[in-house]
Amino acid sequence: MRRFGKFLGRLLLILIILGVVLWVWKREQITRLMAVNSLFSEELIVDNFSNMNRMFLTLPMTRGPGPVSPLPQGPDITLPEGADQWIKDRAVTALIVMKNGQLRHESYYLGTAPEDRRISWSVAKSFLSALFGVVLSEGAIASINDPVTKYAASLKGTAYDTATIQDVLQMESGITFNEDYLDFWSDINKMGRVIALGTSMDGFTEALTDADAPPGERMQYVSIDTHVIGMVIRGATGRRIADLMQEKILDPMGFEEDPYYISDGYETAFVLGGLNLRTRDYARFGQMVMQNGMWQGKQVVPADWLAVSTVPSAKTAQGKRNYGYQWWMAPEPREGEFYARGIYGQYIYFDRTRGVVIAANGADRGFREPGAHDSNIAMFRRITEGLE
Repeated sequence: MRRFGKFLGRLLLILIILGVVLWVWKREQITRLMAVNSLFSEELIVDNFSNMNRMFLTLPMTRGPGPVSPLPQGPDITLPEGADQWIKDRAVTALIVMKNGQLRHESYYLGTAPEDRRISWSVAKSFLSALFGVVLSEGAIASINDPVTKYAASLKGTAYDTATIQDVLQMESGITFNEDYLDFWSDINKMGRVIALGTSMDGFTEALTDADAPPGERMQYVSIDTHVIGMVIRGATGRRIADLMQEKILDPMGFEEDPYYISDGYETAFVLGGLNLRTRDYARFGQMVMQNGMWQGKQVVPADWLAVSTVPSAKTAQGKRNYGYQWWMAPEPREGEFYARGIYGQYIYFDRTRGVVIAANGADRGFREPGAHDSNIAMFRRITEGLE
């Protein structure tokens, strides 16, 4: 019995030593993995969403070489009845309302401040769409009808082998991909652990071989399609997305603060959801889009690209109603209404007819509850109507 006790003691000591060695060797990866597992916890989510650079690998960018571009102040508005309860229910952290290029409302909540650089989540997809339009106009990509493998050859033999660029822009790749954030073993959460452990997003994508439908036959929102757009842009230009975003979008914009991307361990930007900006800079980007890509006398994004990408264009029945090229429309949109949308309450909302841009950030753990998204669009519409 004494010998068995000694054996157990030695085994425990060995396990402790191995644990210490593993912690020292993989400390950063383990820390990031722990951060992913607590990223959306009730007591941490608000602070986490304003400090993603404390937890993940990042690609820093700069706000650009010029002065900060102005957001002219207009008359303050009173938010509509019910807005206070909506802000509480949807855990809104920031809200900016612009009308005809003037700042009409700005407010911050849950202890956050104007200086916070807030995670975009899937709002980043619309930023990438804008960058794609620039690259397309400059001729690096010949056509959206080209197969993705023309520019991302490593996708040959994968589920993307026969998909066109248009298919992935419209979320119609047909790939098998589980985007259930509440399922620990879903593909989207496996992808999150790729980011946490510093492994390769490209490698993760190249391992996807199953499809539920041929490309172009079914619209299913899968975030990995946006990563493929990033692979296409990188393959066409030979440049990193962060560097292209810096030169083509950020430098002309005159943001207030240096943005950054979350990245994998190979300095590949997490283009489908890893952009971090101040809310006022999300509003600046939105106002540039509202002005058909024009900002301070410079055509930042081609107007014709914005015109086609911000209207329903996907080929399938669902896509024809509410999805363009990485931009959303409401199921029954008003004329000129579209938006960039990210999980947990991130939005840039547009009403072209009324000249309104609304940038909103949130930490809404109930964002998937029935009616949550509809309540956000309804409030944006009520705010817009109050500006008339």
